[in-house]
Amino acid sequence: MTQFNSLLEGGPAAGRGWRRALTACSGRDLAAHQIVTEVAVGVKRGSDELLSGSVLSSPNSNMSGMVVTANGNDSKKFKGEDKMDGAPSRVLHIRKLPGEVTETEVIALGLPFGKVTNILMLKGKNQAFLELATEEAAITMVNYYSAVTPHLRNQPIYIQYSNHKELKTDNTLNQRAQAVLQAVTAVQTANTPLSGTTVSESAVTPAQSPVLRIIIDNMYYPVTLDVLHQIFSKFGAVLKIITFTKNNQFQALLQYGDPVNAQQAKLALDGQNIYNACCTLRIDFSKLVNLNVKYNNDKSRDYTRPDLPSGDGQPALDPAIAAAFAKETSLLGLPVAAVPGALSPLAIPNAAAAAAAAAAGRVGMPGVSAGGNTVLLVSNLNEEMVTPQSLFTLFGVYGDVQRVKILYNKKDSALIQMADGNQSQLAMNHLNGQKMYGKIIRVTLSKHQTVQLPREGLDDQGLTKDFGNSPLHRFKKPGSKNFQNIFPPSATLHLSNIPPSVAEEDLRTLFANTGGTVKAFKFFQRDHKMALLQMATVEEAIQALIDLHNYNLGENHHLRVSFSKSTI
Repeated sequence: MTQFNSLLEGGPAAGRGWRRALTACSGRDLAAHQIVTEVAVGVKRGSDELLSGSVLSSPNSNMSGMVVTANGNDSKKFKGEDKMDGAPSRVLHIRKLPGEVTETEVIALGLPFGKVTNILMLKGKNQAFLELATEEAAITMVNYYSAVTPHLRNQPIYIQYSNHKELKTDNTLNQRAQAVLQAVTAVQTANTPLSGTTVSESAVTPAQSPVLRIIIDNMYYPVTLDVLHQIFSKFGAVLKIITFTKNNQFQALLQYGDPVNAQQAKLALDGQNIYNACCTLRIDFSKLVNLNVKYNNDKSRDYTRPDLPSGDGQPALDPAIAAAFAKETSLLGLPVAAVPGALSPLAIPNAAAAAAAAAAGRVGMPGVSAGGNTVLLVSNLNEEMVTPQSLFTLFGVYGDVQRVKILYNKKDSALIQMADGNQSQLAMNHLNGQKMYGKIIRVTLSKHQTVQLPREGLDDQGLTKDFGNSPLHRFKKPGSKNFQNIFPPSATLHLSNIPPSVAEEDLRTLFANTGGTVKAFKFFQRDHKMALLQMATVEEAIQALIDLHNYNLGENHHLRVSFSKSTI
C-alpha cells in the first residue's frame, strides 16, 4: 500500500519532478491545492474580460495574429481591440480565480494537456492568461473543462479562448511566474525523450494510443466509472470511459487527451491495487485510438459531451441535476467518516461508496478523509470463548491488528485497532455477519480513534493486548503476496509452509481435532508445501483458522492458514 500511495500522490517520475520544482519556485506545496473536478454544465466561451486602460507596448506586427503584451503590473491593462469572438487560440483566459491562488496552481491546470509556454497573472482582477505550446492542446483543454468544471481551492473557475494568439510578457517584471514556468520547462525537457534519441527502458516513451484497456483482477469491491476517473485523472485529462464485463471480468476502455498521459498512467498503475489488497489493475494499450461513446451513464461517459443521452430508454439527466447528484453520491466529496458502519455485506451501495471514498483518500483527493477510522467495534461475541489472541488471528487475515481490547463491563464486545482505515474497512466488510464460536458477530466502525492500553500497574485480566510488534502481521512487508490473496471467509482453507514430513492424514487429523469435519483435501501438484483443505461449513473453517494459524508442525515450520477462493 505504501508503494501505491507514493505512486499516486506523486504521479509518474516526471510528475514528481515538476511538483518539486514548482514547490521550490513558488514556496507552496502544490499537493495541498490539487484540482477537484465535478461533472457540471459546460463553460461558455467568449471574449476576454479585458479592462480598458493604457497599452504598455504595441502588438508586434511581425508575429502572426495578435500578441498580448504586459509587464505583470495589475494597474496596467490590456487593450481589447481586434477581437476574434470565440475563435480557438493557444492562449486561454481564466477568470474567477481565488484571491490567494499561485502561478503553480494555474500552470497545473494546463499541464495534463501539453506544454505550458507562458503565463500572465492579473491577481488584482482574479484573472490569468495561460499559453500552451499548440492550439490543439488548448482546444482539448477547453473541451475538457467545458464538461468538467475546474476548481481551485474549492472554488469553480472559468476557462475560455483568449482573443489573442500569443502571450508576450516582460520577463523582468513577471519574474515569479517566469521562474515557475522555467522550472516546469526544465523538468519536462529532462523527462520527455526527443524523437530519434536513445532512451533507457525505464524512460517514458511516446505511446501508440491514448486509449488504455483496463482489467480488474481480484475484484472484491465494486469498481465504478467514477472511481476509475478519479484515479486515472491524476495522470492527465480523461476524455472518455467505457466499462463492460467480458469473460466474467470487469474491464474498461479509457481515453486520454494525450498518448503520453496514457503511457504515464500505465507505468504508474499497472499491477497496483485500487483498494487495499484487492481490485488489481491490469493495464495495456488498446488498438483503438478513439472511443465512440453514445450514452452518458454509469457504464460509459464522454466528458467532452455532457449533452449525450443516458440510454436504456431513460431521459437524459439534466446536467445541473447530475452535478448536484454527483456531489451527494459520488466519491468526489464524500469523506470516509460520512459512512460509519455502512460497509457491510447487507449495504452494498453504501459499501461501494465507503470503499470508493477510502480509495479516493489514498489517491489524495481534497475533501476526502485519507486515513479513515482504524478502530472497529465487534459485538455479540461469545464471551466464554473469545480472547484477544483469537480476534487478532481472525481479523489479521484482513489487516495488521495493532491492539485488541475486550470491554471489561461488556465482555461480548471488543475494540480492534487496525494499521489503517483501508484495513478496517476490509475486515468489517468480510467479517460482519460471520459466525465465530457459535455466535453471529457484528462489526462496525468505532467512534474511538485508538485503543487505549491499561494504566501501568493496573491488571485488566488480560482483556487488552498490544500486537504492534507481532511477527505474525501478514501485510507489514510492502508488495507482499498476501495483498493479492485476501478472500471472504469460506469453507476452503489455503495451507502453506508445510514441511515434507507431514502427510495428508496428519493434516486431516489436525484439522478434525478443532471440532469440525474435513470434507476434502488436496496438495498442490507442483509444491507440497501448500494444500487446500475443505471443512464442512464456513464457521468450522473460521474456527480451524483461529486454532491452527501459526501452529508448529516441527522442523521449524509454522503452518500458515488463510481463506481460499477455490473449491476442491
